Amino acid sequence: MVGMRINAKLPKTLGKRVQKRRKELNLTQEELAEKVKISRAYMGFIEQGRNVPSLELAEKIARALKMPLADLF
Repeated sequence: MVGMRINAKLPKTLGKRVQKRRKELNLTQEELAEKVKISRAYMGFIEQGRNVPSLELAEKIARALKMPLADLF
């Protein structure tokens, strides 16, 4: 259970990093969502830390944001 506590901040951290990089690239949530083929609402949930993307989706997001996957985490 200790591991779960350590990772409790991961969704928010990941969301903030996605949002920061998206803004650096002057992309809207909708534009990024279209690139990775998800809804704008779901992208919003990821950025808010309410949803954690699958590894496959995280890879697509990292690619769309032109950054290494590891930098999302």
